[in-house]
Amino acid sequence: MFVKYLHWLGLAASLTLMVSCFLPWTYHADLNQSFTGFYSYDNHYGKPGKFLIFFGTVVLVLMILPKVWAKRTNLFVCAFTAAYSVKTFILLASCYNNYCPQKLFSLYLMVACAVVMLVASVFPNAKITAPK
Repeated sequence: MFVKYLHWLGLAASLTLMVSCFLPWTYHADLNQSFTGFYSYDNHYGKPGKFLIFFGTVVLVLMILPKVWAKRTNLFVCAFTAAYSVKTFILLASCYNNYCPQKLFSLYLMVACAVVMLVASVFPNAKITAPK
């Protein structure tokens, strides 16, 4: 019964992932700045929000398409997105020069949404018909 709603939860997680890229992920008191998916001091961490929004959009489209190839491709894209979000979490949350940044809620939200998208892609909402 839960699998029936997992498709909609995956769509909501994809949209939430895109929104979380605009929210502050970490706060660095030594710089007095908050880093987001699109901003980091002197662009040291790049702009992972661009990647996550692009692949969040791809996942959103692939979840809506009722084709088998779309469901299989979605599984790969979701796994890649989840791996990239974990890498981004480790990169942004790690300590440097004896200083650890404050991790904010949206950083955890980004990883959680990617994992929910992956779980939703494992159980796609596909109607299987018998061949004629």
